[in-house]
Parts: sequence; structure tokens; C-alpha cells
Amino acid sequence: MKKIALTINGCEREVIADKNLVLLDLLREQLNLTGTKQSCDRKGQCGACTVIVNKKAVLSCLTKVDKLDGASVISIEGVGTPENPHLIQHAFALSGAIQCGFCTPGMIMAAKALLDTNLNPTIEEIKHALRRNICRCTGYVKIIEAVQLAAQFLRGDKTPEEITPLPTDPKIGVSHSRPSAMIKACGTAAFTSDILMPDAVEIAVVRSPHMHAMIQKIDFSRAEKMPGFIGTLTAEDIKGTNRLKYVVEDRPILCEDRVRTMGDAVAAVVAHTREQAVAAAQAVEVQYTLLPEVTTTARAMEPDAPQIHPHTPNLCFSQPLIKGDTDDGFKKAAAVIEQNFTTQLNHQAPLEPENSVAYMEGEGQDAVLVVMGRSINIHLHMATLQTALGYDNIRYEEPFSGGQFGMKLEVFTEGIAAAAALKFKRPVRYIPSLAESMMISSKRHPFDIQLKMGADEKGKLTALEMDIFVDNGAYHSIGNVIINRALQMLTSSYYVPNIKVASKLVYTNNPWGSAARGAGPPQAHYALECGMNMLARKLNMDPLAFRKQNSLKIGLTKATGHVQDDVWPFPELCDDILPHYERALADAKAHDNTGPVKRGIGLGAAAFGIGFPADKSTSAVELDPDDGVTVYAAAADPGEGNDSMLTQLAAQVLELPLDKVRAVSRTTEKTTAAGPASGSRVTLMVGGATVDALKQLKQAMDEVGSKRFEDFKAAEKPTRYAGNKSTFQTAPLDPETGQGPSTESDTHSIQLAEVEVNTETGEVKVLKMTAVVDAGPVINPNNFTGQMEGGMDMGVGYALREQYIAGKTKDWRTFKFPTMKTAFDMEVFFRETHRKRGTLGSTGVGEMSMVSTAPAVINAIENACGALVTNLPATPDKVLSAIAAARNA
Repeated sequence: MKKIALTINGCEREVIADKNLVLLDLLREQLNLTGTKQSCDRKGQCGACTVIVNKKAVLSCLTKVDKLDGASVISIEGVGTPENPHLIQHAFALSGAIQCGFCTPGMIMAAKALLDTNLNPTIEEIKHALRRNICRCTGYVKIIEAVQLAAQFLRGDKTPEEITPLPTDPKIGVSHSRPSAMIKACGTAAFTSDILMPDAVEIAVVRSPHMHAMIQKIDFSRAEKMPGFIGTLTAEDIKGTNRLKYVVEDRPILCEDRVRTMGDAVAAVVAHTREQAVAAAQAVEVQYTLLPEVTTTARAMEPDAPQIHPHTPNLCFSQPLIKGDTDDGFKKAAAVIEQNFTTQLNHQAPLEPENSVAYMEGEGQDAVLVVMGRSINIHLHMATLQTALGYDNIRYEEPFSGGQFGMKLEVFTEGIAAAAALKFKRPVRYIPSLAESMMISSKRHPFDIQLKMGADEKGKLTALEMDIFVDNGAYHSIGNVIINRALQMLTSSYYVPNIKVASKLVYTNNPWGSAARGAGPPQAHYALECGMNMLARKLNMDPLAFRKQNSLKIGLTKATGHVQDDVWPFPELCDDILPHYERALADAKAHDNTGPVKRGIGLGAAAFGIGFPADKSTSAVELDPDDGVTVYAAAADPGEGNDSMLTQLAAQVLELPLDKVRAVSRTTEKTTAAGPASGSRVTLMVGGATVDALKQLKQAMDEVGSKRFEDFKAAEKPTRYAGNKSTFQTAPLDPETGQGPSTESDTHSIQLAEVEVNTETGEVKVLKMTAVVDAGPVINPNNFTGQMEGGMDMGVGYALREQYIAGKTKDWRTFKFPTMKTAFDMEVFFRETHRKRGTLGSTGVGEMSMVSTAPAVINAIENACGALVTNLPATPDKVLSAIAAARNA
């Protein structure tokens, strides 16, 4: 041990440190300075823990405290407060650089270290200064812009007041800062691991290293003798069903007798500290009898394949889609293409690990079990836990969430934390490592698609056939929904008269799939959009002109037979991107393509459906005693900007300044079920329900002749109004033909990728992505473009690098997480065509942002070097193989 004197945020401190204490733990665990975040298991890979030591940015997770004697340390808490923010914090909020906010404190500290010595940095200097800071939400464009704006503030070229929208400015179409932006910028927004509770115990979980095995015996004898040991948790301790049901009741909180995939939870150990719990869990001995592993859909469907679940065959869902006559369609085709496409198992990769806390509020039979985690459907998760645990009196609360991208449609660690709180009647924290979080959470499904498409001599699509196999992994989750979403949006922007699809969802022992940004369409659109390019080339047609002339129109039918009755602005988007397309073509042609580095461009389009049949949502608004208005809506906001959407809608409808409006969304106690914050449905469905409630309050204000609370009370007028939104269609797809109603509305986009391919190494560099989008009137431009930029960054990673491999992908480096080094230029342009069933004409954009990115990149690679990569991701070895195959052909 060593006594260390240092200054932290201007305060002199003395601490006793051993040789293992790192600055991150001193700040968070001993000093409660939780603005500094932890993501990467102290490997120095994420930058969320960045602080300034002696005027230099350092990674506090790697900085030993016993080396800091006499040092000056600044954490995010020493930079500014929400009431008195630093100019850099102002810049991040005003630039729209803050989405989930988990990486933001580290970004700001790295930016401050740069700007303290260089007030006029170049983009390359900014990228270098922030090279160790990663972000999943933004795509880095707005972060770079925030640092540039901060430099302008610090030089005195601009002031925040000059560019900050006023509360009385127009409410829609203006980039008002998010209500949560400044507390995230100042590190005071509480994420789950920031919640410290007196007398809290810590959990570590014993997880299966095997993909398929019977549990013969669990021996806790060594663990019971470990320091700090309190107790254990097994399936026998869980009084309910022990099943986390979404569609099918097949996933246990803790496995009883069998594990079905690597990482399945077998038991939990509770101890006084996290380190003690982890050590005790490692001392638990589990005896397994290994079972045959089923790791491919082909093997799973063989007659003698081991059955993963007793309640259903391995082929657990299938849905055909039949429209018209494809035999006749192919007879009319002048050009036909056939190709197999496969996509990888992928991780959504939010920065925040799967942290959960739980505690009992009150005593006896009336005690409330409070569960806190990163949910995007708090009411459903509350109900899921009630059934699984056999305990009804539960409240679910969502702290601020460090991203999720669909993943938190599911319950992961909350079930174990809640079960432990029930058993031990003590506050419980479950703070798993990043490696554990990546292993135990759901993934993006891999698709295997056999595609056949045809078009006539005029370039009109005549027929489309697909055989789709989806590896569902060990648990069902929403696998059937993923397939149905892919089928609902199968033909994307286009009209295809004849379609035949067979789709199959298959259990294996692989990691299981669930919601992931786009959830089905990104996989199917990859095949479709590559097929569109293949057909255009075979017909000797321009790829953009070919797409435009095959656009769906009002009165024509989608893949499901639904007659399109609302606007379809895809042809206009093709016109909008034309000048950018022509410029990119000219740039590629002007590039010196005689060397190994070839320049190419590619297109990808998407029509993304939002508001599926039978969807519904609720919301409420209330006039408060201070004459402000509160929106109560269970609309999770892990970064999309739903807090902005709700408050800006309220200010617009009620004609109030924004500082008179607030939103409550993250607790089951004060909200009603609004459905998940997934499927890009929140603006349409939750926003629509909110507008319904707002219009009722507005009518009441008109009747009272006042917006004042006291006048409502004097008139004996209710101050709270509930709103509802339901989709106009309710029927499901026909199980035999896949025909039926479609989504409530559609968002449209077309993306242009510009790439360079090194034909000697197979390396692909994305130079620029350009997107034109129409999602209806834009409520908040910064939020809108931020979603597009972040989605395109994720889409490029999906196209080129990212893949989850069970047992090997354990951190951000092995996942090949996007960084400042992989960042690229982006431009986003939008139309604002009013949707007749939209929320004040608007729909969502979050998922559609990445749907057309991967095919645009893959088509650009082929344009550059003639090599079509048909198996994502397009890693250098696959690019080289595709180049060799193209040359041999």
C-alpha cells in the first residue's frame, strides 16, 4: 500500500492505493465520480474512461494510482455542470453529437486536452486526438463537428447564444438540443452501473463453456469457502416459470438440467464485492455430459439431428410468400440472374455492458421489487419478470442507456439480479464484463438466401424467387417476427408482379438471434439490391435508372399483395441523388485506376415499413400546477432522441415554449404500455398516441379559454388526458400465401457509396456515403441526420468488418468496432413528404438508416474491381477470392 497525494478537479486529496488500483476505480468506486465510464474491461479499447492527467488525456482504466503522486487529475465533473457548462459541453449538445451519451464524457475530455493546446485543429488532428475514443451511435461526423464548433467558441468566433434555438422558436424542423443532452455532457446522467446502493451485494454468474450439454452436478463447496461469499442462486430458487418469454417460452433465467448454447446461465454466486463474486463463481465446479452440437441449419433439418427443444422441431417456423405466377414471370424475362447470398452472425455492440440492479422497496407482502436495466419495453419486461419469477409486485425502471440497437428488446441480466434480490432481500448489482455481455446477449440473425430475379427487355422486373434459411440459434425470441419483417419489406422500393418465397427459421446450438437494427430487411435487402445491380448490368442499363423505372407506385401492390395507398416518393429520391451519382461517377473515372487501388461507386435503396398490422400504443399528457405540461409515455430513448420528439410535439400542438414541456418515460409506475422502442415505431406509434392526448388537452384549453392549471381547476376540467394510436390494419399474413396487409407507413431512402479497393491486399476503404431520405416532416434535423450517419457507419461495419464468433469475439478489437480511423465522409439530404397516417405527417428513420448501406458498399466494390462479394462481411480475404473468381470467369 502507498499513500498518494494528488489533486482531483481542483481539490487536494490523499488516498491509500495498492499497486493494482487504477484511476478509474478510484474515481468511480471511492469518490463516486461516475461520469467517467467503463466499457472495455480495462483494456484501453473504448476511451469512455478518458480523463486529463497533468494536462494530457489518459485512459483511467490503465492508469495506476500509485504512479500519480503529485498529479493533477480532471474528470468530466471538473469541466462543467449542467447549470454552468463548459463551452465544449455546449458545443457537443448543440452539434447533436450526443445520442446515448455513454461515450460522451470521454469524448469531451479528449477534446478538451486537444483544445487546451490547439484552438485551430484540423480534422486529422481531431481524429488523432480522439483516436482512442469509440462511439456506436454517431458515426463520428457530429463528434468531429462538435470539436470544431467548440474551437470556434473558445477562439471567440461564435458564442453558444448565437446558435442556440430559443424555446419560443418553431418547434418542428428546428434542432433544439435534446432535454438530456447537457446532463450527459456533464456526466451527471445516471447509467445503471452508476447507481450505488448502501449494503448492495454483487453477482457473478456461472455460465456454460459448452454449446450443448446436460448438467449433471453443481458443486459449490469451494465457492462457499471463498472470501466475501454470501450465497448461491440456482433454478430451484426461482418460484415462477423460470422462462423469459417473448413469443415462445423456451429461454430460462437459470438452466435446470441442460444448456443449449455457450454462455447459458447455470448458477449465480452472491458476494460482498464484484471481485469476490467473480472469484467464487470461478470456484464453482459443474459436471456436464456433452451432447452433439448442431451448428448449421442444414444439420438441424436432417431427420436424425438432435432436437434442440422438446416442444418443437428444429424447423420452428416457416412462412411462404406467393404472389402471381413466377414461372410465367420468368418466361417473360429477357434477363435472369441467380445467386446465393449469406450474411454473418453479428452483434449490435452497444457500448454499455449488460448491467442490472434490483432491490426491495418496502417490507413484507407489500414489498415492491424494483428492477433497473436497459430495457426498450419496460411494461413487457415487467410482465415477463412477474411470470418468470412468480412475483407480481414489480416496478421496472430504465436508467439512461448506453445504446442498444434492438438488443434490449430482450431481458438478459435483469432476471438473475431480480431473482437474487428476492432471495436475499438485499440490494443487488450485476455488473458483468464486456466479454460476458457480448456472449450472453442476442445477435443479428445470419441469413442464407438463394435469389433468382428476372426483368423483361424494357427493364421491368417480372419475377422474384427467394429461398431463405434463418439460423435462429438456441432460443426462439422473435425469430418469426424477423422473417415476417423481411417478407413485408421484401420488394423494398420496387414493384414485382410475381413472387415466390420459401422461408425457414431453424433452431441450432449457435448464439440466438433477436432484434437488431433493421431486424430482417438488412439481410434480405443485401441480396435484393445486389440482384438489382446484376440485372441492370445484364440488361446494359444504368443502375440508378433501372431502380427508378421499377419503383412501386400508388395503386400497385407490395410483396404481400397490399395495395399502396399513400405517397411513394422513391422516384423523386432517385432524381435527388442523380447529381451526386454523376459527380461520383466522374470522380471514379478520373481516378488513376491503372494501379492496384481501384475506385468504384454503388447504390442501395430501401423502403422501410413502420407500424405493422395490429400495433397499438398509449400515452398521456398532464397540465401541471406550474402551468407546464408533462408527457407520460413509455418510450425508451437509448440514443434516438425520443425525448426531443415527445417534447417538441407537445410544444407544437399546445403552442407552448419548449421550456414549459417535459417528458417522463422510463418507469412503469407513471406510464402505461406503449410497446417497444423498436421497429422505428416510436415517432409513428408513441408519438401518434401522444398527439392524440395533446389534441384532447388542446381542446380542453380552448374550452376553458386558458392554459393555466388554476383555471382548469376552477372550471373543474380534467388536467390529464390519455391518447391512443392503433394501426389501421389488424390481420396477419396468410400462413399459406404470405398475402395480407402491410405497414402503416413507409420511409424511403437511396444511398450512394464511394470506395477504394486495393486489389493486391483486398482492403476496402469507404471514402463517402451519401443518402437521400424521405421520412415525412423532420421534427429535429440534428437527431434525424445523427440517426442516418450512425446507421450508415453501422452499415459499413456490417458490410466490411463485423462478425460475432462464439468463443472468439470478446472485446471491441476482436469485434472490429468502428473507430475514428474507419470513419468516412457523409452527406444526408431529405425530402419531407407528408404521410397521411404519420404523426403530424412524420415517421421514423432509425433502422432504415442502415438497411441499404451494406449493398451500396458491396455494389461499389464490384463496380471498382468486378468482384461481387456474396458472403458478408467483405473482409480482405473474401474480396481477393471474389477478384480471383471474377478473373477466372
